[in-house]
Amino acid sequence: MPHEWGPHFIVPSETLKKFSGTIRLREMLDEDLLKEELKELGLSGPVTRITNPWYYRPKGTGTWIKVGESEDKSENFAVQWDTRALKNGKYEVLGLMHVFVNKGGTEHAIARQSTVEVTVRN
Repeated sequence: MPHEWGPHFIVPSETLKKFSGTIRLREMLDEDLLKEELKELGLSGPVTRITNPWYYRPKGTGTWIKVGESEDKSENFAVQWDTRALKNGKYEVLGLMHVFVNKGGTEHAIARQSTVEVTVRN
């Protein structure tokens, strides 16, 4: 049974999905649920790192464009996204969280994604 450990996109409120200028993308994870899922997957071991690359794309298109990447869990894997050069309209933002675990001297990775639709209005 999968556990919803994350990533969970952070916005001040669900209605605040209209972006203008430079904004901060952030995600959080539930470490207790992550540990439960790792155990069920047979990957219990020390988490060596967690990284969260961020991407965007205009809604309805197929290719993701990388915004940045963060390993800073204390800042909720934040990256700055400057939307000023984008055309106004609907976009999708993807946070793709990777968790790396050391088990028996071998590194294993699991990943989860979070996608949210936003509107850019500059």
